[in-house]
Amino acid sequence: MHARLEDERADPILDVDSLHVQFGSQTVLRDISIKVPRGQTLAIIGESGCGKTVLLKTLIALIRPTEGTVTFDGQDLHMISERELTKQRIRYGFVFQGAALFDSMTIGQNVAFPLKQHTNKPIEEIRQIVFGLLADVGLPDSIVWKKPAELSGGMQKRVGLARSLALTPEVMLYDEPTTGLDPIMSDVINELILRTRSRYPVTSIVVTHDMRTARKTADRVIMLYPAARLKGDEPQILYDGPPEGLDECKDRRVTQFIHGEAGERLMEMREAARA
Repeated sequence: MHARLEDERADPILDVDSLHVQFGSQTVLRDISIKVPRGQTLAIIGESGCGKTVLLKTLIALIRPTEGTVTFDGQDLHMISERELTKQRIRYGFVFQGAALFDSMTIGQNVAFPLKQHTNKPIEEIRQIVFGLLADVGLPDSIVWKKPAELSGGMQKRVGLARSLALTPEVMLYDEPTTGLDPIMSDVINELILRTRSRYPVTSIVVTHDMRTARKTADRVIMLYPAARLKGDEPQILYDGPPEGLDECKDRRVTQFIHGEAGERLMEMREAARA
């Protein structure tokens, strides 16, 4: 399942070096360094508030680091012009947690949006691409005239995936792709992530708290821990390795998370409330 695990010494498409992100006095990310080889699927896991989504947004320069660098294909994203940054962002696909579809547009218009914004393709070619993308995510042609509100949450997420693939991105970013979905539809999304990787030469980064998603879709898993709860110079990355290695990890915090054990965490919360 994880045969595509890449050599870490290979030239990475994404290189995060000594990244710090701070909002006011609150440190969210502390000294994060990650290299992501081309073609790898990386899952970023961790409890709420550990900085997973903030990290994802720094990878596309939606959030600028307080310190450190994010290099995409050899370019520091936070040192280039806005015009050049716009060009680089076209090389990403972003599947948002809530699908982020335009409510006033039809499904067809949503999927066609990036093609109309960033290409000069004729309308008929765009129309055929839209139908092809919807078919790729298991949706019928008949939904192109519907509005997002007429679709279920799972269908909306699949439309969001179709739209993100419209420009054939080199890197796919998934922000909690299965949140709010039932187990069957969650697995449909997982299968689509795997299918996307097999059909397109894409590097994928999946932010999730769903261990089934992490284990099924990823070659590599990184677990973050909330910076505010670290002691001294403890690293914020508690685990970095293949999914099957999670069960062998000796760090109790990793074990608690992957097995959903709340006992010690609940005690910490009670002690914090008393302080």
